Amino acid sequence: MGDHALNSSSCLQIVIDLMQQRGVTLDDIADIVMFLQKDYIPDLSLDYCKESVYSVLNKREVQNALLTGIQLDILGEEKKLLPPLQAIIETDEPLYGVDEVLALAIVNLYGSIGFTNFGYVDKLKYGKLAQLNDKRAGVHTFLDDLVGAVAAAVSLIVKSRKKNA
Repeated sequence: MGDHALNSSSCLQIVIDLMQQRGVTLDDIADIVMFLQKDYIPDLSLDYCKESVYSVLNKREVQNALLTGIQLDILGEEKKLLPPLQAIIETDEPLYGVDEVLALAIVNLYGSIGFTNFGYVDKLKYGKLAQLNDKRAGVHTFLDDLVGAVAAAVSLIVKSRKKNA
């Protein structure tokens, strides 16, 4: 099993570190959540969103999806995937939907409305998602969708918590 114990807290830190190495911070995700919810929750703060990002990232299913997607992106950048998968992931081929399917594994944890939120976020490409989608910034075929899925899931949590507060 290597140097990493398989538990949520150690995997959480690994996921956060990997995302940061790939240019994504928790503030970036919280910013997307703020954008999605600001019209519905006027007193929403970036800190509250960031706190909610932690609660989503703390789920092992979310961590596993992020670890898998980031690894595939890295292998794509290093040109270590078999053809034609190398070209598909390197170019984020439009007919390749496995990246979205992996992201849906995250939003599926939060109910059917998560699919709608994810679709909106994926289409809009707000904030960090636009940068990740830019092919000149490296291979982020999976990470852009996974970050969008986390933001969609966090949006649901934020809306639910504020509504029930």
